[in-house]
Amino acid sequence: MTVKVGTAALVLPLFLVLSGCASKGGTKTESTTTTTEAKMSTAPEKEPDHIRVQHILIGFKGSVPGKSITRTVEEAKALAYSLVDSAKSGVNYDDLVARHTDDSAPGIYGLANRGVTPAGPPTEYGRDQMVPAFGNVGFKLKLGEIGVADYDARNSPYGFHVIKRVE
Repeated sequence: MTVKVGTAALVLPLFLVLSGCASKGGTKTESTTTTTEAKMSTAPEKEPDHIRVQHILIGFKGSVPGKSITRTVEEAKALAYSLVDSAKSGVNYDDLVARHTDDSAPGIYGLANRGVTPAGPPTEYGRDQMVPAFGNVGFKLKLGEIGVADYDARNSPYGFHVIKRVE
């Protein structure tokens, strides 16, 4: 087969033109199937419309209004990540919340994603009604997973959030 491109002509063997096409029986070639599977597995997952998370707030001196916390930012970070390790090794998450949170236990919040109407407090809040890091981590977690929203003056101003998705 000859294909003209401008003044040049390209000669393509017939098997290259036909590779990837379905046969008369309608089955796909192996290369087409592999490409389709690769595209499907790399597509980002859609975030859920609603989630429930439980969190442990680990603050530091001056980060949580009304709380007299004496730990430093570095100590808060170390504690937050040690709590993640404890939870992943099987320590009861409810117990960790009760012993360590600088928020009120049990620290469970419902969140509605952007564009979804929340049920309203105290049952559910809109994602943008919470500090950004809370939703940014919470909506990426799978059920039962635990993640950390690191302290950031703009996105997580109260400290470190150790977040577990519970629904």
